[in-house]
Amino acid sequence: MDDQTRTEIEAAAFRGLVEHLQKRNDVQNIDLMNLAGFCRNCLSKWYRAAAEERDLEMSYDDAREIVYGMAYAEWKDQYQTPSSEEQRTAFEETKPLHAEISGHNS
Repeated sequence: MDDQTRTEIEAAAFRGLVEHLQKRNDVQNIDLMNLAGFCRNCLSKWYRAAAEERDLEMSYDDAREIVYGMAYAEWKDQYQTPSSEEQRTAFEETKPLHAEISGHNS
C-alpha cells in the first residue's frame, strides 16, 4: 500500500471514530478514560498536535469542536453528567495506562 492510500484510509477511520463518538454522547469521557485510556479530549489534543506538526495554528478549543461536533461547553451542558466516586477511583487507578498526550498521567 502506498503512503497516500494509507493516509486516506487512516483519515477515513479517524472520521468514522469521531462520528461514532459524536453519536454516542451518552458515553462519558471518564468512562472512555477508565476503559481505554483515552477520550474525546485526548483525540482533540492529538488532532491539534498533528496540525501544529504541519505548522498549522489550531487552538485546543477548535480541535475539541471538531471532535465533539459542537463547542465543548455546549457538549458539557447537554451531555456531561457528574462522575461517581467509583468512576473517579477507577480514573486514578488507571492513570498509568492513560494516553501520554492526554496530560492525565503527568
